[in-house]
Amino acid sequence: MSKVIITCAITGAIHTPSMSPYLPVTPDEIAQSAIEAAQAGAAIVHLHARDPLDGRPTQAPELFRRFVPAIKEASDAVINITTGGAPTMTVEERLQPALELRPELASLNMGSMNFGLYEMLGRFKDKLKYDWERPYLEGSDDRIFKNTFKDIAYILQSCSENETRFEIECYDIGHLYTAAHFLDRALVKPPLLIQSVFGLRGGIGAHVEDLMHMRRTADRLFGKDYVWSVLGAGRSQMPLAAISASVGGNVRVGLEDSLWDGPGKLASSNATQVRRVRTIIEALSLQVATPDEARAMLNLKGRHSVGF
Repeated sequence: MSKVIITCAITGAIHTPSMSPYLPVTPDEIAQSAIEAAQAGAAIVHLHARDPLDGRPTQAPELFRRFVPAIKEASDAVINITTGGAPTMTVEERLQPALELRPELASLNMGSMNFGLYEMLGRFKDKLKYDWERPYLEGSDDRIFKNTFKDIAYILQSCSENETRFEIECYDIGHLYTAAHFLDRALVKPPLLIQSVFGLRGGIGAHVEDLMHMRRTADRLFGKDYVWSVLGAGRSQMPLAAISASVGGNVRVGLEDSLWDGPGKLASSNATQVRRVRTIIEALSLQVATPDEARAMLNLKGRHSVGF
C-alpha cells in the first residue's frame, strides 16, 4: 500500500464565522492554521479566502496573495487553491485565484448540484452575528451549485498552460463518469486525484455502502490511473477517513468539512483534526505521506513552478 496523503481543507465556504470561533477568517489566521496543519502532517492544504471584515467567502485574488506566500515560505505543503469558491459565485469569479497564482493543485467540482446548507440554521440560528449569514444558509434550499460541462471545460482549458493539476471533487456517482468523460477528451491527465465527497445535502450519502460503491465505480472507470481520497462531512469525517485509509485510500479533513472534534466538541484548530486522523492512519500500521511523496504520487509540477 502507498503512503496515505492527508489533505487539510482550512476554511472553505460552507460554515459561517458564527458557527465556531476557531474557523480561520483573516489572511493571517488562514496562513497560520494552514502552517500548523502542515506541521501536524498534512501534505496538502486546500485553500479558500474570506473577507476579513465579516468572514463571507470571496475569490478575490488579492486576498489569496495575502496568505499563500506565507504558507509556502513556512512549509513544504502542496498548496491547493479552490475553483469551487461558493455556490453564490460565477464560474469566472471562482477561477481567478487559480488562474493568476498557478498553484500545483486546484480543486474542481464535477457537476451542477443542489447544495443544501439550510439545515445548519437549526443548530446555529441564535448565534449568527453577520447580516449575510442567515440568507446565505436559508437561501441554499433554492440554490444550484452550477458546474456545467462547459464550465468544467473552461476551467480545465484556462489552467492547462499553467500545468496545474486538479483535486477532482465527486459528490455523486455521476461525477465519476463526468471525470471519465474529461479524461477521454484529454482535458485531464492521469493520475487523477479523485476526491469522493460524502454526506453533504444534495450529494451521495455517508454510509459505508456509498463509499464502497464510489470506490468500485472509480476502480472500474480509472483502473490504476487515479489516486483516491475521501472527504466525510460533519460527523462522518473520521469514520469515513478510517475506512478509506484501511482500504488503500487517502483522506481529507479540516474545518471546511467539519467543525467538530468529537460529539458536541468543536475542533480548536485544523491541526487538531490532522493529528486525530494521523493517529488513525498510524494505528492501522500505515505511514503518512510527506509533501514531496504526495507530489510524486500525483505527478505535480513542483513548488517552484507556481505564481507566488
